[in-house]
Amino acid sequence: MQPRFEISPAKNLIGLKVETSFTNNQTGLLWQTFMPRRNEIGHTLHSNLFSLQVYPPDYFSQAFDPSRTYLKWALAEVLNFDAIPQGMESFVLVGGLYAVFDYKATIPAPVFFQQLYTNWLPQSGYALDQRPHFELLGEKYKKDDPNSEEEVWIPVKLKTD
Repeated sequence: MQPRFEISPAKNLIGLKVETSFTNNQTGLLWQTFMPRRNEIGHTLHSNLFSLQVYPPDYFSQAFDPSRTYLKWALAEVLNFDAIPQGMESFVLVGGLYAVFDYKATIPAPVFFQQLYTNWLPQSGYALDQRPHFELLGEKYKKDDPNSEEEVWIPVKLKTD
């Protein structure tokens, strides 16, 4: 599990959000609602989509509670916010340093994320930064396909002891 590190500029995004948790996961419903409407979003910069999570400030500093809620977004990157489709919202993703992992669906997602947060992160010299986490779903992403690939972007900062 070896990431590359990238400094991402700020990004203008448009899409839909839902409050969810691991025990009451609304991700499927969010994407079922978003995908038929994604072409309503004008001025998109590319075909990549963002599956983005906004966690409460103390989400990772407490013991893991699968019923704890966070915001989940389905988004497309846009040039500007001149035309936001009805019922959708704008989101500005603040730029910063990210650890970027190439994720292949051959590894179960819960196993991958457990290894990332419990093994890689504590040993990495980095700490989580309080910015959104996201998965970049590009041309290699294939829903429910074991050969699917995506990028997992984790906001990090250098550890200060």
